[in-house]
Amino acid sequence: MRITIIGGGAGGMTAASRIRALKPEWTVSVFEATNFVSHAPCGIPYVVEGLAKGSEELMYYPPQKFMEERGIDLHMNARVVEVEYGKLRVDENGKEKSYEWDKLLIATGASPKVPPIPGVDLENVFTVDLPPDADRIRVAAKDAENVVIIGSGYIGVEMAEAFSATGKKVTVIEMMDQPLPNFDREMADVLKGEMEKKVDLRLQEKVEAIEGKDRVEKVVTDKGAYDADLVILAVGVKPNVELAEQLGVELGNSGAIKVDSRMQTSVENVYAAGDCVETNHVVTGKPIWIPLAPPGNKMGYVAGVNMAGGNIEFPGVLGTQITKFHDLQIARTGLSQREAEDEGFEVVSTFIKANTKVHYYPGATRTWIKAIADKETRRILGAQVAGYEMVTMRINVFATAIQAGFTTKDLFFADLAYAPPFTPIWDPVIVAARTLKF
Repeated sequence: MRITIIGGGAGGMTAASRIRALKPEWTVSVFEATNFVSHAPCGIPYVVEGLAKGSEELMYYPPQKFMEERGIDLHMNARVVEVEYGKLRVDENGKEKSYEWDKLLIATGASPKVPPIPGVDLENVFTVDLPPDADRIRVAAKDAENVVIIGSGYIGVEMAEAFSATGKKVTVIEMMDQPLPNFDREMADVLKGEMEKKVDLRLQEKVEAIEGKDRVEKVVTDKGAYDADLVILAVGVKPNVELAEQLGVELGNSGAIKVDSRMQTSVENVYAAGDCVETNHVVTGKPIWIPLAPPGNKMGYVAGVNMAGGNIEFPGVLGTQITKFHDLQIARTGLSQREAEDEGFEVVSTFIKANTKVHYYPGATRTWIKAIADKETRRILGAQVAGYEMVTMRINVFATAIQAGFTTKDLFFADLAYAPPFTPIWDPVIVAARTLKF
């Protein structure tokens, strides 16, 4: 059996490893367009900040591990240019080659959006996509004084931290009226306050052009102009579905590849996994596209098992995410209040502020929690947490509770750990459940 995987990112390499483990006699070939596999693009801001030495550290495993230890036929710098049923054509290190396949996995990921404005092709205008971008951005930043970041989603916030931590003058331009637009207002305001201490945050401004002779010099909005030696475009991503479309694979309403719970596409023997794939939301049961690394890895695992003849289903996503801006951590899972109301839920919500330790133990910090539940059933629909410590723990409690179908009463009676150095007797998660009432 000839298994072919397009894309050597986390989802693709997880699937390849699983298939080789289950079917060691099969040929598993992976075609990766870059010289990186099993990479972590989410680490790019931390390379730019200097917390990691370089882009090579963003590979979890080197290519040799997959080729020599796992027996995967790995093709680097091999860009698939055309796919037919049972065949594909590859530009491999500048030479065109053809290969045949019996089963195919499309794991082509997602790419940054580039806004349709003048000047995006100027020197020192960057998107944040693949690990090599980290090195290019860091080199360009050495001589940059003024950095402009367009967009304040996760990448925008993280890049704003990276540059402000290294002493740059940073301007963040966001066309919406809050940073992290997919959070509810209360939580975004916590982040807004922190960002305004470190960067020039410009909300409700639309970028009209990027100007310069050979390299960027200025960013022009509908409200002003800002000096810029370096610009980061962080306005979102889009799924890479061009090869899937060549095969006639059905796309979902989001524009990403439509799959069933076994990661099978509409075309026989063709599977898809990772950031190019649409899946179902655990709360609503409806299709949604949320490109994130943890579900991408799990999709690859599920695809690999099923391609090897097993039977396992991917249950869907909650969109659990966390980021930080300097000391402030901020996370979400499930639906925001706006999203829940748009889905037709009648909701109850709570927004609390609490300390992270008992009052007498030194080092306590502030945390904020926004939680949402269905008014009739009291089922928890979503939560957002901000604070300076243990945010990951608390958002993960909420994520687990939501996936398990907990009501506010179930969460209130959850037997969470307590000791004075770590949490109050009434953990803020429990307090949030209590204030939502049963």
